[in-house]
Amino acid sequence: MVRALLLLSVLPALRLSAQDPLTRLAPRFAAMTAVSGLEQAMTDTLLTLVPASTRDRAGNVIAVLGKGSPRRLLSCPVDEPGFVVGNVTDDGYLLLRRVGRVQNFLFDQSLEGHRVTLFGARGPVPGVVAVRSTHLTRGRPNPDQPPFTVDNAFVDVGASSAAEVQALGLAVLTPVALWKDPMLYGGSLLAAPDAGRRTACAALVAAATSRSKPKGTVVIAFTVEGLEGGNPGLAAAKALHGPFDDTREVTLPARFANTPVETVNLDDARALEKQLEEWIGGGK
Repeated sequence: MVRALLLLSVLPALRLSAQDPLTRLAPRFAAMTAVSGLEQAMTDTLLTLVPASTRDRAGNVIAVLGKGSPRRLLSCPVDEPGFVVGNVTDDGYLLLRRVGRVQNFLFDQSLEGHRVTLFGARGPVPGVVAVRSTHLTRGRPNPDQPPFTVDNAFVDVGASSAAEVQALGLAVLTPVALWKDPMLYGGSLLAAPDAGRRTACAALVAAATSRSKPKGTVVIAFTVEGLEGGNPGLAAAKALHGPFDDTREVTLPARFANTPVETVNLDDARALEKQLEEWIGGGK
């Protein structure tokens, strides 16, 4: 349920850093979609990457390193703001509803006229969000016309009826996200939607699978529904696997946050990976 696990456009850079797990993982994670509350495709991948990990009843992926005291928690949210299908029209268009809190009021506008991927029951389906007719408006938008929002989005998947949409495996609540094409540029920069969260989680995977010897017990938690009110995934991890003597949520600074070109520096991510290895070993 992902467009690609590893993009051909970044393969040359990956070959140059074949021994660097973070350089392999960050573009791979950035190409994936985990709309808040609908993260199973990504958590399935995490279960294969993190040895001895399990999925708890809240949907979090949990790995326990070491034993004894102190008992500490390292967590990283895997979800992202996105959309789900809200309705299907008789003539085969799909309407959308936003999922997950966003802090960028331009977030919806990144949809207009752009490609999206719908993750249906029969696999990913490409689509495009319609734009207002330039022929009817003659390139002169009404200055009083409000900006595009998700309520204006009509997704075209090439269907001409609701029955054809259903045949594609698409239904109400199908997750929808911008088409993703992570780009490595400038030597160490990675641009993609939600690159910050994805790369932070990649750094945690790399640290958790390193040979760092844990001090006491360290619970690694890749949490779901981090963008929902009250952060229920993290709250569940603390309730189900605690109490904890210390906790840390893994984050990474990003430029152009909550845009299609959110950008992180992989050098910062490598520094974060080392910090997490030290934290696992009992350092600050």
